[in-house]
Amino acid sequence: MAIPDEALVIRDEDWYGRELTDTAKYTRCSFLDTDWTEVVNEGAVFDECTFAGVRFNASRHTGAAFTNCTFKRCTFFDTRFVDCKLVGSAFRQCTYTVFEVTGGDWSFVGLPGADLTQATFTGVRMREADLTTARLQKAVITACDLSGATWHGASLKNADLRDSNLSTLDPRTVDFQGAKITPPQATTIAKTTGWTVT
Repeated sequence: MAIPDEALVIRDEDWYGRELTDTAKYTRCSFLDTDWTEVVNEGAVFDECTFAGVRFNASRHTGAAFTNCTFKRCTFFDTRFVDCKLVGSAFRQCTYTVFEVTGGDWSFVGLPGADLTQATFTGVRMREADLTTARLQKAVITACDLSGATWHGASLKNADLRDSNLSTLDPRTVDFQGAKITPPQATTIAKTTGWTVT
C-alpha cells in the first residue's frame, strides 16, 4: 500500500458547516477522521481521494464530483447527493441512515455488503454498480439505470424498484420478498431467467 503524501493529508480537521464551491478541487488527497457535518458542497471536485472515518452527517452535495474515490468507515446520517458524479468510487464499512441520492452518475460504484436499508436513489445512473450482498430492505430505487449491475446475494425485501433497469437481476440469487416492480420489469426479469412471455 502506497504511503500518502503528508502534504495531501487532511487529518482530524473540523469542517463543520463549511461551504464548498466549484473552485474547490482536490486530487489524491486523504481526508482522515474529518468532521464534514452540515457541509454545503456546491460543485467541488474530488478525484482519487480517500475518505476514512469522515462524518458526512447532515451534509448536502449538489453537482459535486467524487470520482474514483474510496470511502472507508464513513458515517452518512441525513446525507443528500443531488446530481453528483461518483463514477468508480468504492464504499467500505460505511453506515447510511437517512441517505438520499437524486440524479447524477454513480456508474461503476462499489457498494458490496452495504447496509442501505431505507436509502433512496431516484433517477440515478448506476451502470455496472456492485451491489453484491447489499442490504436494500425497504429502499427506494426508482427510475435508476442499473444496467450491468451485480446483485448476487442482495436483500431487496420490500424495496421499491419501479421503473429501474433490472436487466441483470436474477431473482434466483436475491431475496426480493415484497419488492415492488412494474409489469414491464417483471417481463424483462422473466425473459432473462429463461421464461417465454407471450
